[in-house]
This record gives sequence, C-alpha cells and structure tokens, in this order.
Amino acid sequence: MVIKRVPFKDYLFVTVHVLLFIAYFLPLCLLNIQLPEWLCYSGLVLMVLSISFGIIALLQLNTKLSPFPSPVTSGTLITKGAYRISRHPIYTALIFSGLGYALYQSSFYKILITFFILILFYFKSIYEEKLLAKKFPEYRDYKRITRRFM
Repeated sequence: MVIKRVPFKDYLFVTVHVLLFIAYFLPLCLLNIQLPEWLCYSGLVLMVLSISFGIIALLQLNTKLSPFPSPVTSGTLITKGAYRISRHPIYTALIFSGLGYALYQSSFYKILITFFILILFYFKSIYEEKLLAKKFPEYRDYKRITRRFM
C-alpha cells in the first residue's frame, strides 16, 4: 500500500475553505438589505437546484472524493454527467447554493462570504487543473470544451 504525501498547498486550500464555511454560517449582519420577495424565493430555488447538481457530482465521484485538490491516486478522469456541464461541479454547487441561501436570507454578509468562496475556488481550481493535466493527458481537451464552473 502506497501512502501519498499531501502537499502543504492542499492543506492551505482546505483550511481556508473550512474557515470561509465557518464564517458563512456565523450569525452576523454587516448591512441590512431588503431584497424583493421574488428574488429571495428565486434564491431558494437556486439553492435547491445547486444542491441537487452537487449531489449528482458527489455520486459520480463515489469513493474518489477528497477534500484536497490533488487527484487521488486511483482516480479516473470523469467527463460525463455533471462533469460535462462543469469541470468543477461540486465547487459550482457550493458557490450557487451559498449565493441562493444568501439571497433567500437577504444577507449581504453571506453574499460577501460567497464572493470570497468563489475567489478561493477559482484559485483552487487553477492549482487542481495543473495537477489533473499532469495526471491525465486528455484533460487539456476536456478543459477546452467544458467551463470551469457554469
């Protein structure tokens, strides 16, 4: 059995990820905003659709799921299902479900944290894609025809 050493950069991305998620769920209010009722309920619909999309992606990964951006040793490149729509469907689901819930709650604070999560996932996905391209030569073609998020 070969145990793969996880790079420091992987731990850094996961730590920032966890801290942002903790911050998202803190009951803070920076600014009171009043959004139209239709927009709040649209946020709820966006959240439900995003969670469904994320569940599909999780099921596709099955046992190959890892919190770290480095590909798992026994992983294969998935380009079907949710991965046909987005190269990073789980990140996409987390971003849009976070935005949807923030809209539903009319929370400027949660919208702001979701923006920081988007930035984190952007840079995390760049790092992850470099590693995926090294492991899977066909990743470059996949990257050309599939969007990063959605």
